Amino acid sequence: MRKGAKAALVGGVFAVLVGGSGYGAYNVVTAVNADGGSSAAKDSARRSGPPSHAEVKETAAAFLAAWAKGDADEAAGYTDNAAVAAEVLTGYREDAHIRKVRLTAGRISGTRVPFTVRATVAYDGKSKALRYSSAFKVVRGVHSGRALVDWRADVVHPDLRAGDTLETGEAETPPIRAVDRDGRTLTATAYPSLAPVLDQLRSRYGDRAGGRPGVELYIEREGADAGTKTLVTLAEGRAGTLRTTLSASAQRAAERAVGRYAESSVVAVKPSTGEVLAVANHRKDEFNAAFEGKLAPGSTMKIVTAAMLIDRGVTKASGPAPCTPEATWQSQTFHNLKGMAPDGNATLADSFARSCNTAFVKLVDEKPLTDASLTEEARDNFGLGRDDWRTGITSSDGAVPASAGPDRAANAIGQGQVQLNPLNLASVTATAMTGSFRQPVLVPKSLIGEELATARGLSAGTVAQLRQMMRRTAVSGTGARAMAGLGGDVGAKTGSAEVDGQRRPNSWFAGYRGDLAVAAMAQEGGHGGDTAGPIVAAVLRAGA
Repeated sequence: MRKGAKAALVGGVFAVLVGGSGYGAYNVVTAVNADGGSSAAKDSARRSGPPSHAEVKETAAAFLAAWAKGDADEAAGYTDNAAVAAEVLTGYREDAHIRKVRLTAGRISGTRVPFTVRATVAYDGKSKALRYSSAFKVVRGVHSGRALVDWRADVVHPDLRAGDTLETGEAETPPIRAVDRDGRTLTATAYPSLAPVLDQLRSRYGDRAGGRPGVELYIEREGADAGTKTLVTLAEGRAGTLRTTLSASAQRAAERAVGRYAESSVVAVKPSTGEVLAVANHRKDEFNAAFEGKLAPGSTMKIVTAAMLIDRGVTKASGPAPCTPEATWQSQTFHNLKGMAPDGNATLADSFARSCNTAFVKLVDEKPLTDASLTEEARDNFGLGRDDWRTGITSSDGAVPASAGPDRAANAIGQGQVQLNPLNLASVTATAMTGSFRQPVLVPKSLIGEELATARGLSAGTVAQLRQMMRRTAVSGTGARAMAGLGGDVGAKTGSAEVDGQRRPNSWFAGYRGDLAVAAMAQEGGHGGDTAGPIVAAVLRAGA
């Protein structure tokens, strides 16, 4: 033990406090060999299977000790990806300017080692305390047999993702004060779902909002316009004001609604303008699934499929669409939800409201439909799948690829190769309501500075039939329970998307009321009306 150090028992493992003002401070005691590897690591070279508790404890101790004293190469040597770990840990000291690092291991659970970080960020004569917690797992090295830290970026900080960097200095862009459409301030504290959205808005528009950058420790996200995340502010900048299209009241309702269901997302748009009024996610990570997600939308896709059937003259709302127990297309057999009674006399409106899969599968075989018909309808009339939306932040505009074989039928019911997110589905709902495709935006069009996407939209006749079918779904069909109590001009469509390996399907729901279109998705949420439906109804009830 070095001079000036004293031992203590912390979280069930020994720790040592090193005197002085150097880099390392609070480290876990371990025996380290001359070659930089711990004795446990050396002894485990011929072992296999999960690391023992003793191996986990000693590897963790050695890794944390090397990191705390600022030896990036030594610390990286205790990981299963030394090259990447060394680069990140070097940046921790040299780019992030983090000093006086105290790492305290918590109680080990299996192979998981939690720990806390107490450090100081020091830059240009300014300093600030840094406090956070993280964790890592210890695994068996595939080739060496050593017990090694399973390297991930979030070992260094829980908000870091692969490719991100930690930096301290004058911020790349000034801070912003984001406000809603009525000038009300929007913060990540009041509206947690907006944290990644506000980061991106600052990254893209901060230098045009009239502010002055401060000095910060921040995460630089990988990728153009991916944004930054401020962790510690050493010197305040001056925030510029940035107006968004959001509505604070709709955003508050959206936050509360998704807060009741894990892994859920919702988007609300104003159909008459395309302005996004709310975007919220309830996830363990900060991924904006509402805008960037890509998942099969289940039967909510039948809005687009029904429009195709009407536009191509295959049938109409009052036309035939028999609901059979099963339907076979290109050797694949499709079924309906369990318990759905067949109806050989069903109309398209009947089968839409009940969400009968087999009716839609049978109709995709009709002339003049081709493998590309659904793609063309989605692209030309609803603006989907062209990769040209300019919403103001990163977003996906969906994928509806032309598909042959069984996927042609699967696509028609929102499975197969179709991928959407709540933003896309809210836009689809708005187009079905109004007949006009208005590309969704989150900031004023003047800020975006690029041409927005355009699409042909729908004829008045098609709109009238879609609205009729969606209203019936909301009033007496599969969406009725979720939409109960919502008066006025309403419409809905439910969806359940089966995913391999999941116990329950993903829940999807689209609804409208007045000049508000809302769509939600909850992973493994069950049937559309079970989870996504109540989320949509809550936002519709709150209005804009």
